[in-house]
Amino acid sequence: MLLPAAGAPARQRGRALQSALRDAVRSGRLAAGTRLPSSRELAADLGVSRGLVTEAYEQLTAEGYLRSGRGSGTWVGEAARAGVRATRDLAPRAPGVRVDFRPGTPDLSLFPRAAWVAAQKSVLARLPHQALGYPDPRGLPELRTALAELLTRRRGVVADPECLVVCSGVTQATTVLGLVLHGHGVRAIGVEDPGSPGHGPVFTAAGMGMVPLPLDGGGLAMEPLRRSGVRAVMTTPAHQFPSGIAYSAQRRVELLDWARAVDGVIFEDDYDGDFRYDRAPVGALQGLDPDRVAYSGSVSKSLAPGLRLGWLLVPPRLMDEVVERKRTMDLGNPALDQALLADFIARGGYDRQLRRCQRAYRERRDALVRALGEHLPGTEVSGIAAGLHIIARLPERYGPESRLLECADRAGVAVRALSAHLTVPVEEPGVRLVIGYAHLAPSDIARGVRLLARAAGSR
Repeated sequence: MLLPAAGAPARQRGRALQSALRDAVRSGRLAAGTRLPSSRELAADLGVSRGLVTEAYEQLTAEGYLRSGRGSGTWVGEAARAGVRATRDLAPRAPGVRVDFRPGTPDLSLFPRAAWVAAQKSVLARLPHQALGYPDPRGLPELRTALAELLTRRRGVVADPECLVVCSGVTQATTVLGLVLHGHGVRAIGVEDPGSPGHGPVFTAAGMGMVPLPLDGGGLAMEPLRRSGVRAVMTTPAHQFPSGIAYSAQRRVELLDWARAVDGVIFEDDYDGDFRYDRAPVGALQGLDPDRVAYSGSVSKSLAPGLRLGWLLVPPRLMDEVVERKRTMDLGNPALDQALLADFIARGGYDRQLRRCQRAYRERRDALVRALGEHLPGTEVSGIAAGLHIIARLPERYGPESRLLECADRAGVAVRALSAHLTVPVEEPGVRLVIGYAHLAPSDIARGVRLLARAAGSR
């Protein structure tokens, strides 16, 4: 048992002894029922005062790690159980994968570390003490103001800072809105099919079922939506995930007309709306009717998902309930992180970051399309030139899908089929893949497509 040097203060040596004993009990090195040396014996062994050992025994007895009885000595208690010493990492990883084409991840090496450090120093130098207290559950006023200006300018939304709530990404925004809608008697929400598999557990946790709704060339198909009986629907109209289409102007109008007719709510997930490579991005649906559309987005694709920072613009009639749900959920997001993002936006850093990502992701999309044409001839790329992924339809000769995916896996290429995003299976010829590219260098993209082509031809 290692303790600080003899010259160290008694309090420091006492804390070290308590910590060492506590760790020995937790790890199982001192099993339940083990009798400990007397305070006199242990003090002599360790070269410390008997009073220091007695105090350590008394402290750990009060905490439940040890038990003692008058005249019967000190024993390891039954309450503590040996814990798992290895800390598991439950973050999504792909061990053993040579090239990972799964969608949804940005290039984390593009995170603006130097600018972020500068913003942190600037913010800490001037942040008032009261800003570090319990925050407004909606978020810091300066961040809500900065986000409202940014979203109005870049995404064409109607953004009142008083109706904007800072969230831990779109997932928390979905949870909060789902709970509020459930409180209004909504028990099911329509979702795009194909769509994001991650929405299911979130809506289930909010007590809501999901009704899969098919798409057509213009977006969410209206007749199935009208027949479904739902009064809430989640959409990705700027760049539908994963099909890659943009909702047509006519479909946007029809969708809003439906919401007004059923007194419903449209939940717009603008997950990558800033990234369009062939023209200016289409504005958000929320700008056409902020009373019927709840709008959400985050910095997960533009900065990093690990920041866990996003936003929810709420129709005014739902605002009080959303704020109360957010309050009871976590009392609000970390104040310093919010102040940093507000400063980063206000000083133009966020716009510069978006331009940097735009250039990089456009180059990588072009590299992917070229590589597919060269190594998998006949492959059709569908969807608009936007976002962080494409849909690639491979010729029928590369099927069946299950066999291709098996061969790709053996070759160390992680790739996802479009069928993984479908609730209702659709029989179509060929193999359709959802290929993410934003996190890969052009050279890795080319190498990955070569490996995929080799695997496809090795069957």
